[in-house]
Order: sequence, then structure tokens, then C-alpha cells
Amino acid sequence: MSFQSIYSHGYLRVAGCTPGVKVADPAHNYAQTLRLARRASDLGAGLALFPELGLTAYSNEDLFHQDALLDDAVRFTATLVKESRKLTPVLVVGLPVVADNKLYNCAAVIYRGQVLGLVPKTYLPNYREFYERRQFTSGGNTATRHLRFLGEETLFGNDLVFAAVNYPGFRLHVEICEDLWVPIPPSTYGALAGATLLANLSASNATIGKADYRRQLCASQSGRCVAAYLYSAAGPGESTTDLAWDGHALIYENGELLAESERFASPGQLIHADIDLDRLRQERMRLSSYNDCAGHYQGRLQAMRVVTFAFDIPRKVIPLQRRIARFPYVPVEPERLDERCGEAYQIQVNGLAGRLEATGIDKVVIGVSGGLDSTQALIVCAKTFDRLGLARRHILGYSLPGFATSQRTRDNARRLMQALGVEAREIDIRPACLQMLKDIDHPYSRGEKLFDVTFENVQAGERASHLFRLANQNRALVVGTSDLSELALGWTTYGVGDHMAHYGVNASVPKTLILHLIRWVVQRRLFEQEVLSSLAAILKTAYSPELVPGREGEEQPHQLTETAIGPYELQDFYLYYITRYGLRPSKVAFLAHEAWRDRNRGVWPGVVVDSARQAYDLATIKQWLEVFLQRFFQFSQYKRSAMPNAPKVGSGGSLSPRSDWRAPSDGSASVWLKELRENVP
Repeated sequence: MSFQSIYSHGYLRVAGCTPGVKVADPAHNYAQTLRLARRASDLGAGLALFPELGLTAYSNEDLFHQDALLDDAVRFTATLVKESRKLTPVLVVGLPVVADNKLYNCAAVIYRGQVLGLVPKTYLPNYREFYERRQFTSGGNTATRHLRFLGEETLFGNDLVFAAVNYPGFRLHVEICEDLWVPIPPSTYGALAGATLLANLSASNATIGKADYRRQLCASQSGRCVAAYLYSAAGPGESTTDLAWDGHALIYENGELLAESERFASPGQLIHADIDLDRLRQERMRLSSYNDCAGHYQGRLQAMRVVTFAFDIPRKVIPLQRRIARFPYVPVEPERLDERCGEAYQIQVNGLAGRLEATGIDKVVIGVSGGLDSTQALIVCAKTFDRLGLARRHILGYSLPGFATSQRTRDNARRLMQALGVEAREIDIRPACLQMLKDIDHPYSRGEKLFDVTFENVQAGERASHLFRLANQNRALVVGTSDLSELALGWTTYGVGDHMAHYGVNASVPKTLILHLIRWVVQRRLFEQEVLSSLAAILKTAYSPELVPGREGEEQPHQLTETAIGPYELQDFYLYYITRYGLRPSKVAFLAHEAWRDRNRGVWPGVVVDSARQAYDLATIKQWLEVFLQRFFQFSQYKRSAMPNAPKVGSGGSLSPRSDWRAPSDGSASVWLKELRENVP
């Protein structure tokens, strides 16, 4: 399969279909069903769901007791089964089925010329406008486990899980309409038995407010079951004697809406979405409580029956049709973004406030460089002191210029501290660094321009040493500034360097989110105008550790972080998908290419960000992903194993050994690098 096809990366395209029907006219309904099934096949779908009793229409009432109608429904089901041999998707269609002199409201699961199984409706509504018990028998307690259908012995029951033996994660459970409305839907057991795709054939009629309730039910069931939930309801053509029908179709994945039909639309709607089966599998594997729950129902789950089939994976290139955000830590929707930024600040402030109250200390020491990270940490300190009713002058901010500190960042730091009203001081660390270089007989101390890692780390270590001794002198806490991205890549100086602090407020906040948090503060005008002006200037400053001197007159820092370790926007993307979901590097590269291959993809709406106009080809994505894998898995874990306390901020995770991430410090990156090199062209 092509690298560019979704079926190379654990996705499954699914379709929700709402054909126009005619009451008691299986011939017409078959034709409309086949038309949409062919459309789904052309799209490369692996699953197509149709409404409840769609081959006869739902609103037949006592016509369901007419043999002529029942016979015709079976006849056209047989025709559809034959036609399915030429179609890509598993078809899930609704029809009435007679067994042991009982009539069941059923879903037929059809694939490649075979009925894989028949699933009867478990819960029959018999209240308000519904009188299904008048015509149908519940399939919940039936002793019938298989029946003769279309001349074949066919599995029958609500305990069936349909599993593709050759496509991991493609495991389907089917329920019908009211089954979702009860406290424990049958699909709950299906999910606990391994089904990742839960399909609901429905004939839910339209009433005011009902659509919102459907959405809530589908979202909740998909979230609790860590599954995809497909819902397809009856629409145009159903009898309007007493009811109206809206043809509502929905596709959710783990609580997130992926696709929704237009309600009350013309006949023949089809929605589709690409379900990430790897993501669902990984999420279930991580959730110990999910698997504990399955253990509590072990007896029930052992009775579930698995129906296997070989899925004929589409060989043509099926491109991904799913929005992959460039910045997974930063919501695209303005409302969610505003909420996320506000909550991130509250968590950071609450964490620092709690640590100060617990220790009884009312001062902090912080190194202010004029860059993004120290800026974020400093304004968190300011908000924390405001909340605690402490004077901001108890925030001891130190600018610690070294051999490569630019006038721009020096001015940024000075202006910001003055604008915030903190105690602003400056200590030139160069004399102390020179003394250290002399003590260890470094060539720079003898006049040679050797700017090696020792030269760099002497400065980083001297800054940290000063901050800790200043904290001792003032009975204060050192507030760390290192962010999640730097910790992931090991872009910190270990031990007595920027790696260490008494408490770190940024440690689970990635660089891309810090950038936007500061933008958000400016946009929301959360500080005085002088502070906002300083923040706006800092946002324009390039990422640099400013440890290696450049040439005289250079406007930009000589040492650019992203030249060494790659663009943070890519590295944060890799970090999210590898640590949050454990995806293979080849799939991460595929997703990154989807997000970044075009200049107009994944851009934050209404926000001017230069990087949002960037684009990366697959070769560049692969290059920087190799850097990430080596630095993350092989070179940096020992630093994370000894990181200071810090609050977890986002669901994207923390790298603290006491929180989301535990790993050996002497691991190897070879397995990840091998997978990437072998599977990404």
C-alpha cells in the first residue's frame, strides 16, 4: 500500500448513510441503499451504516405482519448480498426477520457476498409514540443463536463482534436505536469485548431538542467506551401520519464529533470520516480502569461471540480526509482556545501558590532572560503574588547577561521587570564564568575562541548557581523556566543549570502553547499597557540560548535554537503523538505531512503567526523526526528522571517521572529509528 493511503496507517473510513425510502416498498429501498453503498465503496469506506428497518422503512406498523412484505424484504436483502461482492465496505442494513415464529427487528451485517450475522434489537420502546412490542420480539433473551437465512446457517444475537483478522482494530458491534437510550447499552459489552466500532441503526423521529440529546448520547457512549460511534437515523420517505423524520447521521470518535449530516435534507445523504483505530487501541491499552471494568464483566464477555472475516483492504490510494491540527497542544476553535489559555494560567498559578503556602515562603527568585519561557514564568509569578495578596517586589527578578547576551533580550528583560513592578536586578556573570574557565584551564581563558559545550554550560551553570545562592540569601524559592519542549529534547543544562529549580511552572507547557499563552495575555489585555508592550516585543524575539558570541553588528542571535534541534512547531507535534498515543514514527510522519505540507493547512484562525505560513516536505519532516527520536528516547531521559516538581497543565501530558512518563535513562532509540527509516519514503 502507498505511504499516502490511510490504510497504511491504521485508519478506517466509515460512512453513515440516510437513503430516501418508501413505506412498504423494499424494491425502491433496496435501490436507494445500493446507490449509497456504491458511493461509500467509491470513497474507499470499510464500513457503511444504514437506518433501522431501512429495507422496508420503519413506519409500517401492522404491515410488518404481512408475509408479502416480509418475503420481499428477504428477497431484496439477497440481491444486496450478491451486489456486495463488488463493494469495499461492510454493509449494516436493517430489515425484519422471522425466526421461530417470532418477528425480530434486525441488522444484517453483509460483506463480500455473505451475511456475517444478524443482530436483533434488544430494547423495544413501548411508550409515547412507540409501540414496537405490538409487532416485534426483543432479541435480548432469545435462545436462538443461529438461524437459516438465505439458505445459509447464520449467526444470530446481540452478542456478536465482527472482527477483521487482517486489519488490527477493525472490530464492530451493532445495536439498534433504543438500545442506546438505556442505562447499559449492548454496545458497552461489545466495546469491553474488543469492539472499537459501535454502529447504531436508528429510526428516531424528530422532536424539538431531540437532536442535541442524540449528540450527547453518541458522544458519551463513544467517550466512555473509547470507541467510534456511528449513528444513522431514518429520514425522508418515512410515514408522516403522526411523526416527522430528520435523517440524522453522526460519527464520533472517543467523544469527538467527526461528521454530522444535515437534518431534514433531501434524500440520499452520506457522511464519512476516517477513524483512527491505532489511537483507540492505544488509549484503551493505557486506561487501566477500562480493562478493570472488562474484568468485572468477564462472565458476560466470555459469552460474546467473535465473527471473523478477511477485510479486502483497498489498494488504491485513499487520502486522509480528516483535519490534523498543526498545533495539537493549541485548540483551533477560538472559544476552546480562550478557555484553554485561561485554564493553563490558573493551573500554573495554583501550583506555585500552593507551593508557597505549603513552605511559608513569600519570595521567589527567577532568572529573566527576555525570552518566551522566562517571560511566561515571570507573569505567572506576578499573577500568583496578586492572588496571594503579596507585593510584587517580593519577586526577585535577575537578568544574568553572559558572553553572548544581546542588547535586545537584555532590554526586553529590564523593561518587563520594571513594567511588572518586581524587584529587578542585573548581575554580569562573565567574571564568575571566566574564573571557572581559568580554574578548569579551558582554552578560552588563554585567549582561544573555543565555544564548545563546556563554554556554554559554564554560563548556564553559573546562572543557576547565582539563583540558588540568591534564594538562600533571601529565603526564597527558585522558580524554573524550562518548558515541556526543552525537556523532551534535552535542551537544558543538567544539574546546576537551567534544568534545576525549587519549583517549575512551565515544565508541562510546550513551546507552541507558551507562545500562544503570551499572545493571549496581550489580546485579553490582562496587564497594564506597559507590560503588554514589553510582551509584544518579546514575542518577536528569535529562540536562542545566547551562549555563543556572534559577529559584531549582528541583528539576530548568532546561535539559533531551531537550527540545532529543529522547528519547535514540528518537535511539539512529534512529542504529542508519540507520548500521548504511542504512535509509530511512520504514522507520526504521515500526520505531520498532512498538517504541514501546505501553507494553508492547520493555521490558527484570526492569529498572526509567522510559522503558520510555513510548509514542510516529507524529507524535512523525516529529518527532524529522526532528531526528535534520538534526543527523546536516547539522550535526554536522565534529565527528566531528575526534574523538579511542577504542575501538570494539559492532557497532552507531563514528562515528570512522578506523572505521565517513566522510562529508563539508558534506553536506545534504535527501534524507533528503524521503523521510521524502513517505512517513510
